[in-house]
Amino acid sequence: MADGQVTILEGIIEDIAVELFKQWTSSIPEDQRTEENLKTVSANARNATLYVVQEFMKRFNEAAEELKDK
Repeated sequence: MADGQVTILEGIIEDIAVELFKQWTSSIPEDQRTEENLKTVSANARNATLYVVQEFMKRFNEAAEELKDK
């Protein structure tokens, strides 16, 4: 893969993180939407998305292995 290209999974994670960021920031009062707060929310949205996707994939793969063994 060439430098700068994004995998499909990375693209999905980024899209979900952006949507999560939008949802979270919509609940922040306008007067509290500072650049620093938004950076923190953005980082948290990306970390949370990555965590959820990794946990999903881990559990999905575990379930698939269990089914394969039957």
